[in-house]
Amino acid sequence: MDKDILIKELQSLLSDFLKDQNMDLVDIIYRYEGRDLFLRVLADKTQGGINLDECAQLNRAISVILDERNILQERYVLEVSSPGLDRVLKTEKDFMRTLNKDVKVFLSEQTSGKLEWDGVVKNVDSNFVHLDIGQKVLEIPLNKINKAKRII
Repeated sequence: MDKDILIKELQSLLSDFLKDQNMDLVDIIYRYEGRDLFLRVLADKTQGGINLDECAQLNRAISVILDERNILQERYVLEVSSPGLDRVLKTEKDFMRTLNKDVKVFLSEQTSGKLEWDGVVKNVDSNFVHLDIGQKVLEIPLNKINKAKRII
């Protein structure tokens, strides 16, 4: 199966499962390290962080789901973990979690003459992140953000 199709299928399946657990799917990392295939599932609670025991419980449950569905046709190592405080911000929901927090944003094209901005997330809507950079608030299109991280 094509990797992109597989990732989309996994995202749909695991997103629904985690939602039922009052958690969010943050990311799926599917890659080979040497000859071993690793499937890393980054999950977080909708409110607050996820702890080690919850990661272990999710690992067991997700393993059962993947085995029942037989989605991965080869041996793999499953790891479920928290994305951490310095997680990459990608979606509107990610930025909503960082309201009134400092972030660093890397853009695909310049906004106000720069490709990188540090500021405080003041508002987020479906298309824009409103970033207070001190002198003004920039309206940055979500689709122009290559990468963003919370500054801790």
